Amino acid sequence: MNLDKRIVFILIILISLMFLSASSANYKGTGFTHNIPDNYYDSYSAQEILSKYNNTYLTSEKKGVCTTVVDGDTIYLSSGEKIRFVGVNTPEKGVTGYHASKKFVKKLCLNKEVGINVDDRKYTDKYGRTLAVVIVDGKNLNEMLLKEGLAEVMYIPPSEFSPYKWASTTTQNSNHVATTSTDSNAKSVSTSDKTVSGTSSSGYIGNAKSHKLHVPGCEAVDKMSEKNKVFFSSKQEAYNQGYVGCKMCNP
Repeated sequence: MNLDKRIVFILIILISLMFLSASSANYKGTGFTHNIPDNYYDSYSAQEILSKYNNTYLTSEKKGVCTTVVDGDTIYLSSGEKIRFVGVNTPEKGVTGYHASKKFVKKLCLNKEVGINVDDRKYTDKYGRTLAVVIVDGKNLNEMLLKEGLAEVMYIPPSEFSPYKWASTTTQNSNHVATTSTDSNAKSVSTSDKTVSGTSSSGYIGNAKSHKLHVPGCEAVDKMSEKNKVFFSSKQEAYNQGYVGCKMCNP
């Protein structure tokens, strides 16, 4: 390779590295954010938070000590295993809400033994992280993040867990508002209204085969084939497309 070609080759490599670096620095995930203050949970003890959640129990398949909290949806165990909270997504570093979500998880997990229930239908994500529900004092932390408004639903099939079901009941922090900034049409929705903004966290689920409309926690949703699921942000949107309400859950 002559000198001119080597110079061109080096320039291409340098430009590519600069582009990748800039892309990484600007990465904002899904754009999910929330307005919960960074210091909101400082005055709460872990036990005070856990005492609000008496209906979120889940069995642990294994246990380990949490040694590092990367952010609101990723932790490390003492074994070196990296756990990605399945079914949920919290704000990325540099995005509003990042610190509040991370501090919530640190208060409940850091330097404590936690339980893990691995997603049996998809053990790891593309980064090699174990996909699982993190369990604190027998309670589902993934579900708590959704109910507190600290996370959005991020359902990526296949999965044995139904995060829409976790998010379908009334939240504990009814005054908080969660938003998703990537969709210019996304609405800021009070978590007390039992809906979450964005296409990944629709308020209603339709069956494309039967044209029945369900709330996320309906038993029929768990039995529904993934290919038949259609997500709607409102009942009217579904009704306009010919769907009718399920007689079991009465959406």
